[in-house]
Amino acid sequence: MTETQESRFKVVAAYKFFDLKNALEIRFPLRDFCKSLGMKGTILLASEGLNSFLAGTEEAIETYKKEAVSQFGLPSMTYKEHFSHRQPFTRMLVKIKKEIISTGMPDLRPADYTAPALSPNEFKKWLDEKKEVTVFDTRNHYEVKLGKFKGAIDLNVRSFREFAAKSAKLPDELKSKPVVMYCTGGIRCEKAGALFLQKYGFKEVYQLQGGILNYFKVAGDSHFEGECMVFDHRVGIDANDSETNKCFVCESKLSFEDIKSADFIAFKHCPHCKNQELLQANEAAS
Repeated sequence: MTETQESRFKVVAAYKFFDLKNALEIRFPLRDFCKSLGMKGTILLASEGLNSFLAGTEEAIETYKKEAVSQFGLPSMTYKEHFSHRQPFTRMLVKIKKEIISTGMPDLRPADYTAPALSPNEFKKWLDEKKEVTVFDTRNHYEVKLGKFKGAIDLNVRSFREFAAKSAKLPDELKSKPVVMYCTGGIRCEKAGALFLQKYGFKEVYQLQGGILNYFKVAGDSHFEGECMVFDHRVGIDANDSETNKCFVCESKLSFEDIKSADFIAFKHCPHCKNQELLQANEAAS
């Protein structure tokens, strides 16, 4: 959504893999600081780094960005931003995790080395030229269902931990060929790049810089089919940043009233298919 006079909240997402040694020490002070700014969302802290999804007034978000570095010693990060007329989050949480993206391999360190970034324009050029490259979608199956790059390999996983386990069984002949992996915003393919290089013996691996969202901004929807799922009230967006607001189960178009309804539970049901379920259950009982 583009910013208008009615926009109230700035919604940001940012992550970084780095050596974080004081997660326990900063957890509650960081949470309380965010609360003092009126912000809501979630920050995940782990020894491997930080992942965050936050929303607040523009002034609050900009203050947080500065103080996260100067007051809490966190590194500068690239923030993906959009504006919303409503607060998409309900609480302000700061959690300690073993990993910010779970593989079940806490010794895997993307901060040490991972796959080099491939710019959206270069990736598009490779696809335009039909370069011999294997493309992996590292996202969950319900995200892939909404949209993906043409020809990308989908391992049909329910979590990134499952992706890590399934990719261990990939055929050896792929390991000597160029591989490009992508995700929504970059964090999963950065972890997957480290996984393929550090654990599974792949020789030439690249990660799509900034994921699908950055590709949309730079290269449009060329070679991409469908829409990109996002984890906020927009549900999904296309290359024009138009909101999908679609139910993942029945694919009905959702209004903001639908999304706010108690009958909307992401990945389970919306008011439309929930009502259909009740209708079918009543018919079966009659």
